[in-house]
This record gives sequence, C-alpha cells and structure tokens, in this order.
Amino acid sequence: MINKPQSKIKNVKSGLYIVSTPIGNLEDITFRAVEILRKSDFILCEDTRVSKNLLNRYEIKSKLISNHKFNEKKNLNEILSHLRSGKIISLISDAGTPSISDPGAILINACIEEFIDIIPIPGPSALAAAVSVSGFSDKFLFYGFFPEKKKELSLELNRLSKIDNSLVFFVSLKKINKIIPEIKKNFSGRKIVFCREITKFYEEFIRKNVDELELFKENLKGECTVVISDKKNNKIFSQKLSESDKLLIKKMINKFSIKEISKVVSQNTNVSKKDIYSYCLKLKNEN
Repeated sequence: MINKPQSKIKNVKSGLYIVSTPIGNLEDITFRAVEILRKSDFILCEDTRVSKNLLNRYEIKSKLISNHKFNEKKNLNEILSHLRSGKIISLISDAGTPSISDPGAILINACIEEFIDIIPIPGPSALAAAVSVSGFSDKFLFYGFFPEKKKELSLELNRLSKIDNSLVFFVSLKKINKIIPEIKKNFSGRKIVFCREITKFYEEFIRKNVDELELFKENLKGECTVVISDKKNNKIFSQKLSESDKLLIKKMINKFSIKEISKVVSQNTNVSKKDIYSYCLKLKNEN
C-alpha cells in the first residue's frame, strides 16, 4: 500500500512544468512533484521504460511522450500546440533536474518566445548532492559532461585549471580512465572526489589527491559526478621587508598614496600588501 502525499494543490495552471525526479532512490521526490505529475495531461520523458518505474511507484497515470535529444526538435510543434490549447505538460529526465545536461532547452526557449508559462518544480540534483558532500568551496563552476575528443578535452581542462573555484563535471564511468591522465596533468596540487551511484545501493564517494590518482582497475558502470577542489593560492609571503624595499618606500612615501605604494612594491616582492601598508603607516606616523 502506497501512502499518497496529502497535497494542498487544488488547481494547477496550464503551462510547462520542469519537474525534478529522483537521481536513484525513488523516495527522493517531493509531494508537489508527485501531485503535478498526476495532474499533467502529458509527461515528456527521455526513456519511457525508466520513467514508468517512477510513475508506477506513485500510481501516476498521466500519458507519457518520449522526448529525448534525438526527437525533441521533431516533437516541438506538437507539444507547443498542446500548450497553446491550455494543457498541463510536465518535462522530466531519467534522473535529476531536466535541461541541466539533459534535453529540454529547445522546448523551454520556444515557450519563452511564445510567452507560455514555465514553472520549475525543484528537487533532486546530482550536482547539488555532490558539492554538498565534497568539503570543497561552495563557489563552484558546473561544466557538465567532459568533451568527447581528446584534443578538445585537453584544451578545455587546461583552460578550466586556471579557474580558482571548485569545478563539477559529469562523466560516464566507461570513459573515466581516458580522462584521469588529463586531470592529473592539469589539476596537480588539488583534491578530487568521485561521487558514484549517488542515493543508490552501491553509493560510493572516492576521495583522492589529484597527484595520487590511478586508473580504475575494475569496469565501473553508470554515471559519476566529479568534483575538483578550488585552486589554493600557493604564494608564500616573506615576513619582512628587505632593506632595499624599505628604501624604495621611503623615497615614495611623500609622493604617492599608501595604496599606490603597496601596489607598486607588492609587484616586485613576495611581501604581502598588508605588511607593506603597515610599514607605510609606521613611516607616516613617525613624520
């Protein structure tokens, strides 16, 4: 016997609903999402076989329409026609939040152009789940799936390695060993966590230093969310100004502002701007 959530939703306005669905554990769905799916005239999904498992679990009888990256353009006019006539249509993906590294953007942009209401129903996200347990900075860049071609992969990771924030990627575990050498080459000194099978029975979080990464020996299946730590500032500041630095500051102290002096001197020394600023203040007070 399935306990049906008690929803307070009485009337659902027509439009396109972007509904987040579980990324593994079928219990990770909101009451609101279940109710919206029940009240939908049509549910657009990537794989009807995958989506039926969820819909059967919650006794949702709405009609399914297969809508994936290979047919979303072909389906567009029919779906827009339903929306124009006042139908309630939900868009779901096989797992997580639609249109984020999944089909949906084409339909959403068409709805924007036609002033059709688009309503998000938030919920599960592999991206948010992975970042939340990573232990890395919450200032992050989400990239999505790694590029397929080796040359493009190498160029992109080199570019991304210059970003200070944490980085989040999706990757098929079948391709993980092709990507690890590029990660080691571009992200030395950083940490990494592989979030595998999130919320599922074989859920696993593999935490490593990038420099210690090795190829996986077993053939892993499914998709993985990879989080690389933020780039630390490794600049080591000396504790004291050299005599030549002090002499330079003394020559500048009556001609320039402390801010200007700090900027100039810090460019030519490992001394922090804070220490330079303090020394300038000391000279000012002595005068």
